[in-house]
Amino acid sequence: TDLSEPYSVFTYRYFLNAWPYLCILAMDEGVCVATIVGKHDITKKGVRRGYIAMLVVDKHYRRKGLGSKLINMIIERMAEANCAQVVLETEVTNTSAVRLYENLGFVKD
Repeated sequence: TDLSEPYSVFTYRYFLNAWPYLCILAMDEGVCVATIVGKHDITKKGVRRGYIAMLVVDKHYRRKGLGSKLINMIIERMAEANCAQVVLETEVTNTSAVRLYENLGFVKD
């Protein structure tokens, strides 16, 4: 799947080592068809904040609710880690992603 902002393997290792419970794969017959990667940190105001760094769904699996399911799963895990906020970023030109995030309650900053 094409990524708007491809990461290096070292970035993936960083997330996997530090926050393995926030790195989720969706598999179909042994093939990864979607993934979501996140982390959490403490803001300058002392608030624990979750950050969704990446969501990718194979083009053949889009518009089937898989992205929403992964986002809800990672938000639940972030809540279990006592995150009071969840933030993410996407390109404004990625209208499908913007619509998905807005439908899930995210607001533009």
